[in-house]
Amino acid sequence: IPPEQYHADPVEGGSLTSSGARKLLRCPARFRHELDCPPAPTEAMEVGSAAHRLVLGVGPELVRVEAPDWRSSAARAERDRARAEGKIPLLAHQHDAVHAMAARLREHPLAGALLRRPGKPEQTLVWRDSRTGVRCRAMVDYLSTPRRRLILVDYKTTSDASDDGIRSSVARYGYHQQAAWYCAGVRALGLSDDPAFLFIFQEKEPPYLARVVELDRPAMEYGEQRNRRALEIYRECVESGRWP
Repeated sequence: IPPEQYHADPVEGGSLTSSGARKLLRCPARFRHELDCPPAPTEAMEVGSAAHRLVLGVGPELVRVEAPDWRSSAARAERDRARAEGKIPLLAHQHDAVHAMAARLREHPLAGALLRRPGKPEQTLVWRDSRTGVRCRAMVDYLSTPRRRLILVDYKTTSDASDDGIRSSVARYGYHQQAAWYCAGVRALGLSDDPAFLFIFQEKEPPYLARVVELDRPAMEYGEQRNRRALEIYRECVESGRWP
């Protein structure tokens, strides 16, 4: 389904995503507020979305704005017009950077090969958690057609693709929960009993270094535990109507 339909939640009665589960663990009240009043995308988020568009080959159209920054009224007007049309506005240097990132990634011996495997980008999974009855959903960046093992690929832009940088990102953004959430969906739908979830991390500055990472078992188990607690909180909040 189209990303905009996915993000609007196509599931009757509502469903929970991995990002929602992570927000719930921080504060249910904030989760509810952001669900009712979605925040506007930041510039960094738009650059990341643009990189996704070029790497995966699907997504909103990119609009190059010939300006060094957003200070001029003409640049801001062009930016606002692009956003209103559902497109992603990029300054000239940002536009050049995301194209260079995509080109570099295609050359990467492992990341490029993963994205060339038979499969489909941005595939939606919807399932019901058997313990809580909560409806769940996820959108996989790239879902490969199984050969010997089903592989789910997720593309992340980052400022630091070193071991320490990736560990920090996993802990800060809850990527261990995301990996466990998506694998749970695959198993619940009967697509695979033993899926592999691989992250592609790529730096946003030249030379746009990339790493392919699979989280270890302890990280996945901790992600599963956190997700289990989030599902319980979500059920409690929905049933009580209270988001503390």
